[in-house]
Amino acid sequence: MARGNQREQSRAKNQKKKEKEQKGKANMNGQSLTQKKESDAAIMRAKQEAALAKKNETDGEK
Repeated sequence: MARGNQREQSRAKNQKKKEKEQKGKANMNGQSLTQKKESDAAIMRAKQEAALAKKNETDGEK
C-alpha cells in the first residue's frame, strides 16, 4: 500500500498552499487598521453614491 506516501505528499502540498495564501493576506500597504477601515468606507460610500445616481437616472427615464 503506497497511500501513506501519497497522503504525506498531499499534506505537504496543502500546507505550502495555505502558507502562500496567508502570506498575502497580512499586507495592508503600510496602513494601520483604522486607516484601512476609513479608506474602505470611503470607497463603499462612493460606490453607493454612484449606484444611487444611476438608479435615479434610470427612474427619471421611465
